[in-house]
Amino acid sequence: MTTLELVLNMLGEATTTEISKKEKPNTFERNRAVAKRGGSAAGVARKAVEAQTGKPVITSKKAVDFARLLTDAIEDNKDTE
Repeated sequence: MTTLELVLNMLGEATTTEISKKEKPNTFERNRAVAKRGGSAAGVARKAVEAQTGKPVITSKKAVDFARLLTDAIEDNKDTE
């Protein structure tokens, strides 16, 4: 998972949370509809990024790969101090 994938995931979740706070859905179906709308907002952002960069946002990397990248960066930073 890349940083951009993580950010877009967070955007979808945050948008869903804000919609949910406003609309206060009280059934599973209404909650599901809110979640789809939040995810749709992130999807629009993803398509805009892809149009601007000319490359896909979605990768085959997993969150474990991202965590390993962060750990390696932290360790590399310790070596330079």
